[in-house]
Amino acid sequence: MLQPRRRDPDRLLPSDPRTREIARDLYERVAEAPIVSPHGHVPIDWLADDRPFGDPADLLVTHDHYVTRLLHASGVDLDELGLGRAADPRAVWRLLAANWHLFAGTASGYWLEEELTTVLGIEEELSASTADLIYDEIAARLAEPEYRPRALFERFGIEVLATTDDPLDDLAAHDRLRDVGLNGRVVPTFRPDRYLDPDARGYRDSVERLLAATGQPTTFAGYLTALEERRRYFIAHGAVSADHGVQEPVTFDLPPANAEQLFAGALDGRATAEERRVLRGHMLFQMARMSVDDGLVMTVHAGVLRNHSTATFERFGPDTGHDIPVTTDFVHGLRPLLERFGNADGFHLVLFAVDETVYSREIAPLAGFYRSVYIGAPWWFLDAPDAIGRFRSAVTETAGFFRGSGFIDDTRAFLSIPARHDTARRADAGFLARYVAEGRITLAMAEQIADELVGAQPKRVFKL
Repeated sequence: MLQPRRRDPDRLLPSDPRTREIARDLYERVAEAPIVSPHGHVPIDWLADDRPFGDPADLLVTHDHYVTRLLHASGVDLDELGLGRAADPRAVWRLLAANWHLFAGTASGYWLEEELTTVLGIEEELSASTADLIYDEIAARLAEPEYRPRALFERFGIEVLATTDDPLDDLAAHDRLRDVGLNGRVVPTFRPDRYLDPDARGYRDSVERLLAATGQPTTFAGYLTALEERRRYFIAHGAVSADHGVQEPVTFDLPPANAEQLFAGALDGRATAEERRVLRGHMLFQMARMSVDDGLVMTVHAGVLRNHSTATFERFGPDTGHDIPVTTDFVHGLRPLLERFGNADGFHLVLFAVDETVYSREIAPLAGFYRSVYIGAPWWFLDAPDAIGRFRSAVTETAGFFRGSGFIDDTRAFLSIPARHDTARRADAGFLARYVAEGRITLAMAEQIADELVGAQPKRVFKL
């Protein structure tokens, strides 16, 4: 007979009894607080169209690179998981179930457990023997109106959700969603990487489409004007931030003539690798200037080498699990930007890293001086319970609790949003409880901080 699972109500809280008691009370203060998610990747069409989700494998396995990468590392071909070609969804699910032990102790395994139990109401433990039973239970849930995207959005208690959008998107889906009266706010995010990076696939075509769409000439000044025009369009449609994903957080302040020369060379293919690097860095500088002018919060997600496996990229495309963290240097790389804009009125610059060494050495000290700089929450490989604790330890003694962004889930896995926010709330409750138990802050201060981290702080940082 199958035994139902019982999720420990004190999961992730400290094991020391006195500290756990404090943490439990702090967590309960914020456990049901609305979710503020100012940066994520949920496709707007899911909410605008409100179609039922597909099968369990498509929803929870195939498009989650946290899941597929670990299965691939253990010998499962990505083809078998539905990447690159159609696969039987039940067979994909059975592969996950048969390899469920691989996810023990991982953040992705914890989130999947949370999704299965707290969102989907699955009581059985996932295994090879329960795979079909659980698959059928989930499939039945997904056919119910309560499990359609908008119903889940409201059930999750999402107050604000940001999508990530191409600068030339007409944002019509956002307009459609506003018309339905969703109980919560969904805003677009300006994500211009493919238009700024000369090494991006299709860079020239992207720039030409941008210039054609805005009626601007093929000059550097026209290029900047086109980007400014599209930013204004996004602002008019509710955007509050512009997001930038870069491998190297480097900036250059160039004279207009030099920028014009590099831009022309990038378009016609003459620019050297170093010239393309300088142009890329100058465009990050220009994005900061535009944020000072128009008020969009600037987020920088740095330090990931995309598509590390060339063979996998050529076979399956991007975002298939082989983006790998690299070391970063924010102090030198962002100095030109910060020299010019670091203390500009109203400018908010949120820095995200996957190189843990920079938290205490670079990002916290920068945020502890420059008015514009905020510490981005643990991201990607680091948005896990222990990593969140390391993050708090690394940045708090230098920058406190109020120079950070608040938690940001940065996810396309819609069902994992409440799990990720709950994870952060539990981890922060544990960290604050330790500070109280050690006499480093008062309980009243810990309660204030816990409240602010889940609502007021991300709203302040993202101008919500």
